[in-house]
Amino acid sequence: MSIDFHLGSLINALIYAVIGIVILMVSFITWDKITPYDLWKEIVEKQNVALAIFAGMMALGIAVIVAAAVH
Repeated sequence: MSIDFHLGSLINALIYAVIGIVILMVSFITWDKITPYDLWKEIVEKQNVALAIFAGMMALGIAVIVAAAVH
């Protein structure tokens, strides 16, 4: 059994992974800036579990969209 290793494929996968992470971070930061409250303060200091769940689902949704676009 032979395993073919293509360096170009690995590099492409790493580039797309980095681009996906950057897009996810930018969109999450943008969402945090356009909301009228401080996301970190609401989740950590005020223990707002509903907002934490919503933020996690939003990040997951953006990640799925980015993964589908990159794929």
